[in-house]
Amino acid sequence: MTDRTEQPERSGRSPRLPDSGKVALVTGASRGIGYGVAEAFVARGDRVCVTGRNEEALKEAVERLGSDRVIGVAGKAHDETHQARAVERVMETFGRVDFLVNNAGTNPVFGPMAELDLNVARKVYETNVISALGFAQQTWRAWQRENGGAIVNIASVAGVSASPFIGAYGMSKAAMVNLTLQLAHEFAPVVRVNAIAPAVVKTRFAQALYEGREAEAAAAYPLGRLGVPEDIGGAAAFLTSEQSDWITGQTLMVDGGIFLNAGVG
Repeated sequence: MTDRTEQPERSGRSPRLPDSGKVALVTGASRGIGYGVAEAFVARGDRVCVTGRNEEALKEAVERLGSDRVIGVAGKAHDETHQARAVERVMETFGRVDFLVNNAGTNPVFGPMAELDLNVARKVYETNVISALGFAQQTWRAWQRENGGAIVNIASVAGVSASPFIGAYGMSKAAMVNLTLQLAHEFAPVVRVNAIAPAVVKTRFAQALYEGREAEAAAAYPLGRLGVPEDIGGAAAFLTSEQSDWITGQTLMVDGGIFLNAGVG
């Protein structure tokens, strides 16, 4: 499961490399996984625009990440006006947008699919999937179509397996996996598009899945622990680096080995 709301505690900024000349836009990045991705990009020398719904939380994230390299644009991810404004602000400030990480998302409901409120399902899909397509369209038109780049969609293991009680979320993340395939095919060869499917990452969003029972939850993972935002940040950094130049249309499972337990025996 992925997260959009929690910021891991830091004792200070990570060491940073000189300016890489590259620019990234990371949605839903005031806390949690999005912040972990933004932090990884800043550490390698990228300039970054982060988005989020809460303006105050976003300002705090920009300050922690470093306002010399980071800007924030507050707004709701599914709002087309916000999408356009965020990309416009990136272009005005940095003059380019090489990388897009679609991380913003929501999961406001737990329960069986048979009882799912269809209006809630629409909200989940709008925020988790349509917003990602909207941001991809905006960055494509503004920079990537003519100049290239990479897109990373944050999916989830919930999108590639049955996910009891979070079915609406899982359904939306399955759509994110397919959106990745569609965009990878259409945007090739100039833009690479891949997805990351995390298992449970220690953030506020996923807290209900491990709170009060973290050791028990972690015991199910062959690697013996739950994920942390830095795990996803590292994967996103790889998928937007030259080392992944021959990779597109893929969904990278970052799951601590949990799917190994799905085998027979």
